[in-house]
Parts: sequence; structure tokens; C-alpha cells
Amino acid sequence: MAKKDYNRIALDIIEVAGGENNIINVSHCMTRLRVQLKDGSKLDQEKAKAIDGVINLIIQNGEYQFVIGQDVASLYEEFEKNPNIKSSGEVEDDEALDVDTKTEKGGIVNGILSFIGGTFSPVIPVLVAGGLTGAVLTLLTTFFGVATDSGTYTIIYAINQATFYFLPVFIGFSAATRLKSNGYLGAFLGAILLYSTINNAEGLNFFGIPVAQVTYNSTVFPVILGVLFMAVVYRFLSKTLPTYLRTIFVPLITILVTVPVTLIVLGPIGNWMGTLLADGVLAIYRAVPFLAVMIVGITTPWMVFFGMNNATYPVVFALLAEVGSDPLICTGMAPANVAVGGACLAAALIAKNINDKSVAVGAGVTALCGITEPGVYGVLFTKRYPLIGAMIGGGIGGLIAGLLGMTQYTISTPGFISFAAYIAPDGTFTNLWISLVVMVIAVVVAFGVTYVLGKKSEAKNA
Repeated sequence: MAKKDYNRIALDIIEVAGGENNIINVSHCMTRLRVQLKDGSKLDQEKAKAIDGVINLIIQNGEYQFVIGQDVASLYEEFEKNPNIKSSGEVEDDEALDVDTKTEKGGIVNGILSFIGGTFSPVIPVLVAGGLTGAVLTLLTTFFGVATDSGTYTIIYAINQATFYFLPVFIGFSAATRLKSNGYLGAFLGAILLYSTINNAEGLNFFGIPVAQVTYNSTVFPVILGVLFMAVVYRFLSKTLPTYLRTIFVPLITILVTVPVTLIVLGPIGNWMGTLLADGVLAIYRAVPFLAVMIVGITTPWMVFFGMNNATYPVVFALLAEVGSDPLICTGMAPANVAVGGACLAAALIAKNINDKSVAVGAGVTALCGITEPGVYGVLFTKRYPLIGAMIGGGIGGLIAGLLGMTQYTISTPGFISFAAYIAPDGTFTNLWISLVVMVIAVVVAFGVTYVLGKKSEAKNA
């Protein structure tokens, strides 16, 4: 595969987007370059999809997402070099914000899912790095004789625990940034909720009003609700206070209003939502575990296509807090992700066009590692028969995973590369072997079904 010319791709994207002056902000996630435009009508969508190096173009809630692949960071660096284009996650210009907000489409439900997914997406690297250190600790103590009272264990354990204990800080920053508010005040709110005299505090009150006892480090909904309220207060004050008073009084009043409201009202509501969500999901899983996991395995490519996959993180955190692992969401996504890889590799074997073959191979290998966007957008939904193969492979894998009680112990991108996430904290490997067998079966089934369907499709079109 020829080396990509990221400078050329960046210039092409700027051209089809209507020029530098039409670009409000550029950011990126794991596989997509995310572009916000002043006037979306100036974007030539057909030319955008035809750019060499762009797998697909997804338009979601006023944001234009160029699917690039795992090397998207290299392309993003080219935009950072351009002084005329803002390359941060925060838009400070009110007019630009109004334009972006007016272009949002899809209704309330789609907006909520987009907000949740957009909030968790930037935090994924922290979750993966911190979550997998738990599995690293298991390997170190089981095979390398690292003692639990050693300095090595203490440091790595701190990395693992800090990830989830301080999660409200990361979520607070990301949520506020997503809302075009002040990210640092969002992080500040998360830090306040975790402060020792507030987090899980008993008998607390504010001017005589009782404050419910909530463990904020084990739930994400309170800080999300708090930031939503904070963003409204912050924007109202920014518009109404005189300019010379804003620097001091906007952040001060915002926090003084937001914190009590969050502690007294929004925090308990968020905690109740998290508990209700966990109990509801667990009830479904316990009633028909094989069916629940199978459904996740079948529908994952569609969730990725519509950008809903990251919106499942609140469910994952609720399950982790309730039972200590995730036997449903990540467990179902593991066979689904690698099934996408199997389907893409089968499509590559069938493809006669060298460019199609190259895209399918790259997408297939990436999907086996757990990153499926290139495969979903570049192969599954362009040829259709790989989509059927991936859904069948993911469904059968999910069915077996549910029957055998497979689970994922830490947050990580589900796939072969995250094998350590399936090692039990007590050092036993039964769940790991089950997970590997489930994923291998999913790959083989997806590959076989895709190959058969692809050959039939090729013969029909010959």
C-alpha cells in the first residue's frame, strides 16, 4: 500500500469544505477527522468521498466526519500546522456556535446519543490505558513474581485506580467541551464532586438543605447532568454580564450555582439513573444471557455506522460498578468487531480491483484489533454482503459468549489485541480461553459466509 500524502489529503479536504474561512474547527477521534463548518452547503460531498485517503464521509448533528483510519492523527497534524484553521475541541465564537447548533438534525434521541458518544470518545485512550493496567498487574503477579506490597505493584495499581476514581474529571472536561462550554470548569466540577468531604459524605447539608450521600467516583451520570446545567448557566452569564465583569464573575457564579444544584438535585438523579440502568440491563442479561449478547453481536456494525457505539459506555460503567465486569456490551462487541475483520478479509480475497483489495485488507487487520470504522464504512456498507457475513459471525459469536458466560473485566477496545482484558483478576485463564475461542469462531464464520455470498454476488453480476 502506497504511503499516504497527508498534506495533499488535508488540502483536498479544505478545498471540498469550501476553503479555510468556512472551517470553524477541526478535531479527530480514533479513526475520523471531525470538521465543523460555518456553511455546510458549501461542502461538496461527492468530491469529499472521492478524495484519495478518505474512506467515507459521515454527517452527524452538524459535524462532518471524514473516515480516515487509525492514522487519522497524522492527517490532523497537517491541520495543526495551518494557522488559519482552529484545531482544538472548543469553539469560542458565539456566531459560529449558533451556526453549528442550527445545522443539527436528527431529533432529541439522536442528539442525546451524539452528545454521550461525543463525550466518551475523547476519553477512550485514558480508559484503555488505565483499564488494561489491571490486566498487566494480574500478569505481573501471576507470572513474574511481583509482590502486592512492592513499589512496582503500588505504582501500576495507582494508574489503574486513578483512571476510574478520577473519571468524573475527564468526563466533566469532555462533556463541557462537547457543549462548547468551558472544559476546565467541567473538570473542576468533577474534581469538586470527588473531594473527600463531598464524595460519599454522610449527613451533609447546604444552608440546611440535606445533601444525599452519593459515591461520585463510581458513576458518570451525576457529572454529565451537572455539566449540562453548568453549560446553560455559563452561557447565560457570558451573554448578560458586562464584558469587564465576565473574567471574574462568570466562572465564580457558575460554580457557586452549579455545585449546590448538582449535589442537591442532579447528583442523586444521576446516581439513580445509573443504578436503574445497571439493574435493567442486568435483568435482561440474567433472563436470557445468550439472546442479549447475541443481539449486541449482531447490531454492533449498525451501532458503529450510526455513531451509537460510544453511547453504550454509561451501560458499561454501570455494569462494572454493579458486578465488576461487563458480560454484555463489550462482551458482545468483541466477536462483532473481529467478525468485521473476517468479513473484510474475505472481501479482500474476492476483490479484483487492487484499491478495493488494499482497503479491505487494511480495514480487516484493523478490525481484528478492535477498530471497525474503516471496515464498516469502507467495506461492509459499500458491498453489503460483507455486512451480512459480519452480522452472522458476530451473532453466532455473541450467542456462544452468552451461553459460556464470557465477560470483559476492564474497559478496552474489544478485539484480539485486548486479550489481557479477559484475564480474571484472580489470575485464572478460563475466561480468556473462552474469549479467544469465541472470537476465532466469529472470524471464521464471518469469513466463510462473506466469501460464499461474495462469490454468488460476483457470479450473478458477471
